[in-house]
Amino acid sequence: MARTALLNVMVQAVIKAGRSLVRDFGEVENLQVSRKGPGDFVSAADRRAEEILRGELTKARPTYGLVMEESGVVDGTDGQHRWHIDPLDGTTNFLHGIPIFATSIALERAGEIVAGVIFNPVMDELYTAERGRGAFLNDRRLRVAGRTELPEMLIGTGMPFIGHGDHGRALRELRYVMPEVSGVRRAGAAALDLAWVASGRLDAFWEHNLNSWDIAAGILMVREAGGFVSDLQGKNKMLETGDVLVGNEYAHRQLLRLLKQAEAAA
Repeated sequence: MARTALLNVMVQAVIKAGRSLVRDFGEVENLQVSRKGPGDFVSAADRRAEEILRGELTKARPTYGLVMEESGVVDGTDGQHRWHIDPLDGTTNFLHGIPIFATSIALERAGEIVAGVIFNPVMDELYTAERGRGAFLNDRRLRVAGRTELPEMLIGTGMPFIGHGDHGRALRELRYVMPEVSGVRRAGAAALDLAWVASGRLDAFWEHNLNSWDIAAGILMVREAGGFVSDLQGKNKMLETGDVLVGNEYAHRQLLRLLKQAEAAA
């Protein structure tokens, strides 16, 4: 796959940050046995990766703004471009030595996401997409799954945890979805969940209350792989609401129906 210069900048940035994360991930297992635990170490690993991404992207495109998980919003001088950066999506997995985490970058141009990269450095899986040019995993073209019946589908989701999210709503949604599908998975890294829908590993995915850096790259990836994307009202306000639902045409439509039924039952 021939990459544009812009996508090459993004790929080089995530690979460099990924090397740093892999080195730090190798230390996490040793820290698990300490009384203090690896929490502070992982927070530092997250910050180091963000500094690498910010440095690489700013060097290549100094006028672009940034929306970052750790450092917040930095306005650019051109007013049209913004990077959405998540240095470590799946922090809790990383903290516990589970190799399901990723670095994610998306480029917003005049309000539209036009390029995205998601990289799991432990599995060496690099997902890339540009608007109108398709989505790829390590240069292999991606398509969403072709299944059309809910009982055959494997669905991904996120779940609230202590002190966060609407636990009652999550349980209600699962009560409506679980009896209808082959299985429900909670991987713990929304960027990868979206990439897995684009690659056909998952048939669909939904989650509430996400940030732009969690989902911007994955939204483009699913669309470029032929999938459908909306918020949980069926509208195109994912980056505003933080709610997202993705899948192929059939999975998206049927899962949206079930989630609306769960909402109506509240």
